[in-house]
Amino acid sequence: MHNTKIIENYLTELLNIPSPTGYTKDIINYIKKELDNMNVEYKIGNKGMLVAIIEGIDKENEITFSAHIDTLGAMVQEIKANGRLAVSQIGGYMMNTIEGENCLIHTRDNKKYEGTLQTIKPSIHIHASEAKELPRDCKNYEIIIDEEVFSKDETKNLGIDIGDIVSFDTRTKITNSGYIKSRYLDDKASVAAILYVIKYMNINNIKPRNTINFLFSNYEEVGHGCATFIPKNTTEFIAVDMGCPGEGQNSTEYDVCICTKDSSGPYDYDFISEIVNICKENNVNYKLDIYPNYSSDATAALKAGLNAKFALIGPGIFASHGYER
Repeated sequence: MHNTKIIENYLTELLNIPSPTGYTKDIINYIKKELDNMNVEYKIGNKGMLVAIIEGIDKENEITFSAHIDTLGAMVQEIKANGRLAVSQIGGYMMNTIEGENCLIHTRDNKKYEGTLQTIKPSIHIHASEAKELPRDCKNYEIIIDEEVFSKDETKNLGIDIGDIVSFDTRTKITNSGYIKSRYLDDKASVAAILYVIKYMNINNIKPRNTINFLFSNYEEVGHGCATFIPKNTTEFIAVDMGCPGEGQNSTEYDVCICTKDSSGPYDYDFISEIVNICKENNVNYKLDIYPNYSSDATAALKAGLNAKFALIGPGIFASHGYER
C-alpha cells in the first residue's frame, strides 16, 4: 500500500530548500541524510551530483534514472548606486512570472537577506501608463532589499556582492482537493517520487532484477546535467522530469507523461514502447507527447556520448517555469 503522505512530506521539504543551479549543496545534504538513514549506498561526483545505488541480480546491465535537484533562480549582477540589485537569470523563464515575488539573497559568508523583485517602475500611482507598458525584460527589474540601504556602499557593507545567489519564494500549497501548487515542481516533484521509491524498496527489502542507479543531477537547468557521472554499466537511461500539459499537448496533470520527442529529436522508439507496455500491464494511466521546446538530462547524456537506450517520463506540470501546478 502506497503512502502519499510520505511523498508530500518529501516534496514540501525539498521545495523549502533553495537550490538554484550552482547552489545545490544544501539539498544534496538533505538527500544524503535520507539515504544514510536507509543505509543506501551512494557516490558524490566532482560536480556535486549524487548517485544512489540499489544493487540488483544483474550487475552488467544497469538502469539509471535521473532527476534534477537544481532549479531556476538568479544571481546578483550589479549593486546600483541606490543600493538596489540588478540580477542575471539562472535558467530560462519569463521575468513577469516572478514580478513582485519575495526572494532571498544568499551571500558567500552564509548570510541571507530578504528582498522583493520589482520592476524599475513598480507603482501605478507614480509611473501611470509607463508602469504598464514597461517591457518585462530582465534589465527592467531590480531587487529591493528589506534593509535600510540607500547606496551601493551600504549594500556592500551587508556583505552582498556580485554573483550572490538569489532564490525566489516557492509559495508551496497543497489544496484540499489534492492539487500541488508551487514554483520548482520541475523537478522536485520527480525527486520526491524517486526518494519515495527508494524508501519503498528499502522498507520492503526489494532486490531488483538489474542494478538500479538513481542519479540526482545539479546542472540540468543550464544544459549540462549529469552527463559525466552516469555509471559505466548503464544500458538504459530514463530521465524523470516534468511533462508539459497545455494547449496543443496530449499531457495531463493526472497521468504519467511519456515524451516521444523533444527539441533534440526522438527518444528511443523501442524503449518507449517497453515503458508503454509496462504501463498497460500495470494499469498505470499514461499519455504520450512531443515537447518542441524542451531538453533533459537524457539529452545531455546522449550529446556526451552515452551508449544506452534512453527515455523521458514524468509528472504533468502545468505552467512550467512559472507558478506551477
